[in-house]
Amino acid sequence: MYQELQTIFRNLFDDPNLVIGPETTAADVDGWDSLSHAELIRRVEKHFGVKFSFKQVSKFANVGDMARCIEEMKS
Repeated sequence: MYQELQTIFRNLFDDPNLVIGPETTAADVDGWDSLSHAELIRRVEKHFGVKFSFKQVSKFANVGDMARCIEEMKS
């Protein structure tokens, strides 16, 4: 899961050395602002074949929250 998310993050933020983990937040990633956040959500949804609700997205405090939501939706 995190390897796939990391690839999405690296491509979006154009940083081949970017390393993410469950505790990663927007403050940890250069360029992660509201516009890139919307694109990140779109790419994650497309990659994993899920559709987040606004309520779900608004509760994501970090990458771990996003990953747990994806896992719940896929199970």
